[in-house]
Amino acid sequence: MDVRLLGHLEVEVSGDPGGADLLRGMISANSIRYATDQDTQTLERLAELDSQPPLRGPALIAELGGIPAAAVCIRDGRVIADPFQATDHLVANLRMRAGAIRAFEISPSLRERLVAALPAQRGNSVVVYP
Repeated sequence: MDVRLLGHLEVEVSGDPGGADLLRGMISANSIRYATDQDTQTLERLAELDSQPPLRGPALIAELGGIPAAAVCIRDGRVIADPFQATDHLVANLRMRAGAIRAFEISPSLRERLVAALPAQRGNSVVVYP
């Protein structure tokens, strides 16, 4: 029995020398994060690789193994990606995350929903005691 440390997981590889490599491929090395001011050059580089104009406004960046590979503008949903990498799965995840952020931003707050549910003529109720 061979036990290896893979990231923060202990992986048992018994009799299969490629078992750890198979598991390593299944563990996601992708991450999605908000773009910051320091990502301006990164977004410009991705846009240039994709022959697109740079994204404007708030954006999400997807990294593949720690390297930015795709980005989406949260406001309009436009995507730029490195055409030399397989980024289909990253783009799908970026679009889903950006859609969730947009949905959250347009949802009324709990207070607004509660106020909207109250009757329009508040305070005009008559309480009758027996």
